[in-house]
Amino acid sequence: MAQQKPIISGSFSYETLEETLDIKPTGAQLQIGIPRESNLQENRVALIPDAVGLLVSNGQQVMIEHNAGDAAHFRDKDYSEAGAKIVYDKAEVYKCPVLVKSAPIMEEELPYLQFNQIIISPLHSAMLKASLIEKLMEKKITAISFEQLKDENGTFPIVRSMSEIAGSSVMLIAGQYLGSANHGKGVLLGGITGIPPSKVIILGAGIVGEYAARAAMAMGASVKVFDNSVYRLKQLQDNIGQRLWTSVIEPKILAKQLKTCEVAVGTLRSNSGRTPMVVTEEMVSNMRPGSVIIDVSIDSGGCFETSELTSHEQPIFMKYGVIHYCVPNIPSGFARTASHAISNVLTPLLIEAAEEGGIEKLIWHRVHLRSGIYLFKGALTHFHLSQRFNLKYTDLNLLIASRR
Repeated sequence: MAQQKPIISGSFSYETLEETLDIKPTGAQLQIGIPRESNLQENRVALIPDAVGLLVSNGQQVMIEHNAGDAAHFRDKDYSEAGAKIVYDKAEVYKCPVLVKSAPIMEEELPYLQFNQIIISPLHSAMLKASLIEKLMEKKITAISFEQLKDENGTFPIVRSMSEIAGSSVMLIAGQYLGSANHGKGVLLGGITGIPPSKVIILGAGIVGEYAARAAMAMGASVKVFDNSVYRLKQLQDNIGQRLWTSVIEPKILAKQLKTCEVAVGTLRSNSGRTPMVVTEEMVSNMRPGSVIIDVSIDSGGCFETSELTSHEQPIFMKYGVIHYCVPNIPSGFARTASHAISNVLTPLLIEAAEEGGIEKLIWHRVHLRSGIYLFKGALTHFHLSQRFNLKYTDLNLLIASRR
């Protein structure tokens, strides 16, 4: 049987199918407002004049409230020369579609906030109230917590910078309060030739603990580090590059070491609420009079039972003859350095957001930034806050995908 040839019809043809591509949007001009913080504990400013100059040269508009950078020694003249518009009316700054703050959103700021505004600020979850979250939800606010922002490597750059500042500065603070003028023990932190070095106990082997250990060792002090994670203790030794005296937190060993130390620094953190309280009142009562306790963990409850919240204006109190320094926002005491560190992270983010066509477009392309968003267009996207305040939770990834 002869093989039949295929029949070719003139009415049949092949055509390519259309495919929808994710095309990068054209750039947008951001209008950024920097208000002056009314919180007495907050001396930082989120964008320094150099950063403002960079944003303005990239086509963005920046409006800053009069004297917003004064506490960090950045003057209005510096900002105006960088291209920012200085305004004297607080309400005017809050009209900007993008607000960048160095302190958390306060109750008194709510009347100034606009609908559909984007706010980049810290999130102090311990101080949050359900009523504040509900008002922000009503105004369809998109709120980004800058300390929860991740970079492409999965780390938290602003938290790391603030932790480095806190860790490095605690030894300077300890050295100051050990002096006789502040009713301290009258010893030099680190000591000198022929005199045994002063003894420093550090609770916690995270970034704050590491930088506190580095500073103490550089001054010549004897350093002992406690942490319940053997991995973190090993990592700290690897980062510093030499073996240190380390221990897991065992109450009897800790109590014995605290009895003979000059300085005790608490840097412990908890992923679920309050910091573990590992130093009892009895342990503190057995410490030498004139020794110094610095509780860096005080903003999440503190790890010394005798700790009480203090301020930059009145930073210390005495208990059992021991000086307690329990200021919650230590980096704010070094406001210029801290402002520079925050600005280094936020400036490239804002420039990239403008290039992508806005912050909402940016988080579509940069998935790692989503960790910092706790409100998106009024929807609460932070699971732990929704559980704590019994508010409706919405998955951010689904929310963003549904808007494409």
